Amino acid sequence: MRPGEHLFPSHTLPDDKFHDHCGVFAVYGHPEAAKLAYLGLYALQHRGQESAGIAATDGKRLVTHKGMGHVAEVFTEGALAGLPGHSAIGHTRYSTAGDTDLKNAQPIMVSCQKGQVALAHNGNLVNAVSLRRELESRGDIFQTSSDSEVILHYFARSKQAGIPESVAEALDKVVGAYSLVMLFKDTVYAIRDPRGFRPLNLGKLNDSYVVASETCAFDLINAAYVREIDPGEMVILDGRGITSLRFSPPVQHSQCIFEHVYFSRPDSIIFGRSVQSSREMLGRLLAREHPVEADLVVPVPDSGVSAAIGYSDESGIPLRFGLIRNHYIGRTFIEPSQAIRDFGVKLKLNPVRSLLDGKRVVLVDDSIIRGTTSRKIVRIVREAGAKEVHVRVSCPPTVSPCYYGIDTPTRKELIASTHSVDEIRRFIGADTLGYLSLEGLRQAVDDKQGRYCLACYTANYPTAVQEPLLATRNRE
Repeated sequence: MRPGEHLFPSHTLPDDKFHDHCGVFAVYGHPEAAKLAYLGLYALQHRGQESAGIAATDGKRLVTHKGMGHVAEVFTEGALAGLPGHSAIGHTRYSTAGDTDLKNAQPIMVSCQKGQVALAHNGNLVNAVSLRRELESRGDIFQTSSDSEVILHYFARSKQAGIPESVAEALDKVVGAYSLVMLFKDTVYAIRDPRGFRPLNLGKLNDSYVVASETCAFDLINAAYVREIDPGEMVILDGRGITSLRFSPPVQHSQCIFEHVYFSRPDSIIFGRSVQSSREMLGRLLAREHPVEADLVVPVPDSGVSAAIGYSDESGIPLRFGLIRNHYIGRTFIEPSQAIRDFGVKLKLNPVRSLLDGKRVVLVDDSIIRGTTSRKIVRIVREAGAKEVHVRVSCPPTVSPCYYGIDTPTRKELIASTHSVDEIRRFIGADTLGYLSLEGLRQAVDDKQGRYCLACYTANYPTAVQEPLLATRNRE
């Protein structure tokens, strides 16, 4: 490779966004279960792009196939043909706990005294460090560095006679966020932690059942949305149909509000609400809290589009797509040896000069994390001729890392944790900067009962977080 020429994996592109841990999908009782799981993961690709995997059963044994990369890269027609059976679970991953490595790709499958079992996990266990140390001191050998494997170790160790009781005993050990699907030779389990941090939904396809992180996966396969898996609920899908068990006493719910701000696709129903409706309301309330005289509302694509629609409708300022996103970057790119300023952002976004030249622009985005990308986008819009650039953000300032299944920067890297709004405005080069208030955010998702986790905006965590994890996230 020549000096100055660099090959970058796609996950290192400087998008300056939070990344969700993963997406999970499950099918019970369908003759093409693996193919449906493949399609479900395709719809959930936005939740994780590092690895993908499917475990399937024909009623006698479990078989897995997983690999690094996007769903379409991992699963060829031959790979799917090697996953026969009537039930399957799938996983698409972006690492938050555990290295980026094939060994950490899920589903994780093990054989133990209770038979074969495969597990796919969305979330993060905040006490996994101490639990793993305890298990290793007893002689347990781990095959991954993922926190998810801790659950399987406690399940295998359980002296309970039944599978549901053994699963419940294992889950009683862990603290944090987990939306799980588990596959046994003739049964699928769907489980959500007692606080309900991450979403998990139940659907029906004729006589078959499906489970997914987001309902947009149901739409692709023509499945009907039935309901949420409730926090603290264990749903068992087998020959008897649906069995619902409560494995934990009720606690205060802590649903991740960032699912509505950024993570989930707008065409999904999350926590019983339309994501599109929530985001449009975020934009409407943002326009009420931070009005400005301007000529155009321009979304930062794609995540800022829904809020920009709401801002435009409420303010009466016309919406125009003044930034065009390149969706075809691929997994690698080669940067020229002669440096191009803002290359990474320009690779993704290009301004429409004929729309922006001489205009007062309201630039709507879902969040500002480090501020570096926002600074580059503002500069690109100005260089395209914008007379004024007013940045509007459809959530409050992000001041704290997440420990519940989101890949976040350290506290020091979060610009709002150490800078005022005006300091951030000056750093990104905007004429004005307005964030939606915490009250506006809660109003947009109709959070009258305090069911959402707001820790990334308040630093008030709903569970205790162990010191090793805190040290990891706050180092330097």
